[in-house]
Amino acid sequence: MGRALVGGIIEAGLCRSAEVTVYDSSAAASASMAAELGVVVATDNAAVVAASEVVLLCTKPQGFAGILAELGESRDRLLISIAAGIRLAAIESGSGDRHRVIRVMPNTPALVGRGASAYALGSSATPDDAALAESILGAVGYVCRVAEDDLDAVTAMSGSGPAYFFFMLEAMIAEGIAQGLTPAIARDLAVHTAAGAAELVLGTGEDPATLRENVTSPNGTTFAALQYFRSKDFEAIVGGAVAAAAARSRELGKA
Repeated sequence: MGRALVGGIIEAGLCRSAEVTVYDSSAAASASMAAELGVVVATDNAAVVAASEVVLLCTKPQGFAGILAELGESRDRLLISIAAGIRLAAIESGSGDRHRVIRVMPNTPALVGRGASAYALGSSATPDDAALAESILGAVGYVCRVAEDDLDAVTAMSGSGPAYFFFMLEAMIAEGIAQGLTPAIARDLAVHTAAGAAELVLGTGEDPATLRENVTSPNGTTFAALQYFRSKDFEAIVGGAVAAAAARSRELGKA
C-alpha cells in the first residue's frame, strides 16, 4: 500500500521522486521502490522522519508501537497512518503529542489507481493537512472525509472489501470451469463482468437495486440465481461478514 501511495503522489506531480525518502524492513522492497520510482532509500525509519515534513506510516497494527518509537524527538510532522484500528488519540499520545495526525483507510485497488479511501483528522490537524490528505489519496482513486468513529465501518466496507469480491470471483470462476468453460475463459468472463457491473453503477448513477431489477426477467436465468442466493440468506451472510470485519477493527483499536 505504501508503494501505491508513493507512486500515486509522484505520478500526480505532488512532489518529485528525489524529494521522497522511504524505508522498508525488507531491503528488497526498498530497492525495488528506488529502482521503479527513483526515491531515496533511508537506513531506518528515524532517517525518514528526519528528512520529511509528511510521514506516511504504512504498517500493520501489530508493529505500530515500534514505528512510533522511531519518531524520536522530532516535532511538527504530519503523520498519516493507514494502520487499521489504531485510533488518532493513541497515535497522538504515542508520538508525544508533538505531531499533527491523520488516519486513513485506503484499499489495494489503489495499486491500479482505483482505490476507495476515507480519512479522519486528528485534534491538531489543519484544513491544509486535510487538503493534502485528499490530494494524496485522490491520486490513487476515490476519497472522502469521515468522522473517526466511522473508520471501523470504512475498514469493513472498502478496506477489506476487495477481498469479498475476489472471494466471489474465485467461486464464479470455479463453477464456470465446472460447467465446462476453460479456466482462462471462466476467469476473463468473471473478471470483466465484475468490472463492468461496477462501471455501470458509476456511469449511470443508478441504484444497484434498480440495475439488478432491470436485468432480472421473471422466471429467467438471473431470477433463478438470485432466488438461490436468497434461499441461502445471502444478504445476512454479506451483512454478517462486514459486521465481523468492523468488530475486528474495533478490537484492534483497543489492543
